[in-house]
Amino acid sequence: MQQAEQLLRPAVKGQNGSGCPLGSSPGTSYGQGCFVSAEKPGLPSLHQELDPLVWSCISVWESSSGVYRASQKQVSVPAEAFYQNHGNLYSMMKGKMGPSNLHMFTGTLCKELHEHMAHLGTGGTGDLNELVRHVMYPAVVNTLFGKGICPTSQSEIKEFEEHFQKYDEDFEYASQMPECFLRNWSKSKKWLLNLFEKVVSDAERTNPSETTSKTLLHHLLDNLQGKHLAPNYGLLMLWASQANAVPIAFWTLVFILSCPSIYKKIMEDLASVFGKAGKDQLEVSEEDLKKLPFIKWCTLEAIRLRSPGAITKKVVNPIRIQNFTIPAGDMLMLSPYWLHRNPKYFPDPEMFKPDRWKEANLEKNAFLDSFVAFGGGKHQCPGRWFAIMEIQLFVVLFLYKYEFVLLDAVPKESPLHLVGTQQPMAPFWVQYKCRE
Repeated sequence: MQQAEQLLRPAVKGQNGSGCPLGSSPGTSYGQGCFVSAEKPGLPSLHQELDPLVWSCISVWESSSGVYRASQKQVSVPAEAFYQNHGNLYSMMKGKMGPSNLHMFTGTLCKELHEHMAHLGTGGTGDLNELVRHVMYPAVVNTLFGKGICPTSQSEIKEFEEHFQKYDEDFEYASQMPECFLRNWSKSKKWLLNLFEKVVSDAERTNPSETTSKTLLHHLLDNLQGKHLAPNYGLLMLWASQANAVPIAFWTLVFILSCPSIYKKIMEDLASVFGKAGKDQLEVSEEDLKKLPFIKWCTLEAIRLRSPGAITKKVVNPIRIQNFTIPAGDMLMLSPYWLHRNPKYFPDPEMFKPDRWKEANLEKNAFLDSFVAFGGGKHQCPGRWFAIMEIQLFVVLFLYKYEFVLLDAVPKESPLHLVGTQQPMAPFWVQYKCRE
């Protein structure tokens, strides 16, 4: 815990947007985008700046160890079954959630977001993180898993949310510690796996023959070897769809709302595409989102600033990097947190500057150089383009429908987790009401 806290402690007190304070606490700088070789105490650490593009070579000798550890411990998938399924399932997810197929999700997700946003009413006060979760969780689950497959109704969701949030909070620690030390987490995991036996059963019963009518869960079941593990993979897919997208949507809104110039530009962009804000049941297509690049830039800039502390890969064959030979069996760690704060690649790194993404070739699905939030090489997160789209769509609908009054200072990011999007350390209360 202490090591994770040191790793994630911000290097400097940051500012947001056009001089807007991020609320980060001062700390110590631990490097600028470096590789660290672990597990071999006698091997020199690579605490020197390296070209981050080296990371793209790692996929040649990468064993998906990070994903495997999550599958083995957090959802109880044996090693043999993981390596039997990983390649096929990765290719399926990458294809179904790739840029060319996003249009298949946009309409359904837009309707779902409207439905669950309506539960917030015409106004109120709440923690923005919770408001985001209450809308995004059921909307995304119904889109990817199918309507009525997972608990998403107001009457049945409370117990599920309690178990899922506990499961999510200790997900990282469960990869390193025996379950006997995480009794509450283990209890929630068993509850969720039992639930997913019914989820899988319902999905198999309603599995359509038409490929275009299948949900992502249906495609997972069709491609899985070892059907008895379907509840385990279903739970992993649920966690993957929620754990990072919800906090990034929260941070994107925080940065936008706390910087007047950025917020003003976004509202002008929305008005230019959809007219005066406040319409009910606004229909947003993939083509509409393409007309709003600035919101996508805001999303990517939030991801840059709240990326994980470390991404790990395992060396299968010895490899030479500069003057170091990394032996097989070592774990290599790349820190997106450090790299994204390297001024060589990101000038004014602690500033929330969406305009920097103007230089990225997003039309050809290319990020800025040295942006590694989704991993590197050929094994990047297969759902990255869907995640960016869902956050962009949510921000469009949320800001178009509601106006906000901020009641708290921007929260600091939590230093307690090494992997995954950084969570806020405190609530961020807002007052909201429907636009007239």
